[in-house]
Amino acid sequence: TYFNDVVESEPWSIHVLKVDRSRKDLTFFAPHAGGRILSVSMLRDQARSVPPDFGSAIAGINGDFYIRDVPNFAGDPRGLQLLNGELISGPSNLCVWFDPNGAPHLDEIKSEFAVTWPDAQKTVFGLNEQRKNDMVVLYTPTYGPSTHVNGGRNLVLEKEGQSPWLPLRPGEIYHARVATITTNGNAQIPPNSMLLSIGPAVRNLPEVKPGATLQISTATVPDLKGIKVALGGGPGLLHKGTAFPKVAPPGVSKEWSQRSKYERNPRTAMGWSDTHVFFVVVDGRQANLSVGMTLGELAEYFKKLGCTEALNLDGGKSAQMWVQGRIRNSPCQGEDTVANSIFVVKKTASQ
Repeated sequence: TYFNDVVESEPWSIHVLKVDRSRKDLTFFAPHAGGRILSVSMLRDQARSVPPDFGSAIAGINGDFYIRDVPNFAGDPRGLQLLNGELISGPSNLCVWFDPNGAPHLDEIKSEFAVTWPDAQKTVFGLNEQRKNDMVVLYTPTYGPSTHVNGGRNLVLEKEGQSPWLPLRPGEIYHARVATITTNGNAQIPPNSMLLSIGPAVRNLPEVKPGATLQISTATVPDLKGIKVALGGGPGLLHKGTAFPKVAPPGVSKEWSQRSKYERNPRTAMGWSDTHVFFVVVDGRQANLSVGMTLGELAEYFKKLGCTEALNLDGGKSAQMWVQGRIRNSPCQGEDTVANSIFVVKKTASQ
């Protein structure tokens, strides 16, 4: 059910999607623009990207915060994303995910991603993100055709033996053979291969040669093995019916966090009760229509809806709700591109 809740005294224009959790013909899907990390697109295009054998999108909202101010890396989510079970972005903050029974969960996910070298030494790595000089990052073809980073070493990895392989999934162990090692900038990511990029400031790693076998772990705490839909965000709004311990989105300054907490802005968020999941978009920065909400006001609104859990998502000009073919809210800068989203999907008859 979609409705527009107007509070003239503030003023607020609040767009709410209410999803009955008992409906077995409905599920959720978290697409990414173009199916690639380094991409942004309109919500209507992301709605069309839901695989036909999965179902058809009914309604959705924009998703996680993402890199937008560095053009070469625009579209990279700041937190976890599972795209139909594929691990395309690693965890770094709070996440929402749906278990195999369709029940939503909200918690801080911690990465235990690590590569084990032939001498049993272990090194932590990031996934499909901008690699700084002191980092090790694993890239998959879902990231894009190349890394967009310079310096360091690049190890192209191919499947070894009967190990599981791409698409990358959480909670798995992969055995990989080093096919080639290069030092070129903006290294190409070959199809059906992974690329391990080692920053020039990373020290004390073992020397490996082509043919060496590595072990790649995608473990997380809590364990997300078998989970198909997950999306990052922050800060948390509600947990067990009370204010969530503050966990800010990664990559934002303390000043941003404080300003966002106390200023009224356009907001996107999701939450749930025992019986329903709610998507909420609050219009803002439009004095005659809606001034937006503080995070505290948003948390109180979810309480009013009966929710016990709620998570803030990317707001500002990204705050948008798409329902059955069109944007229903009034985005403060007009309909705009975003990196990812989360949709309510009507399942196919075969599911």
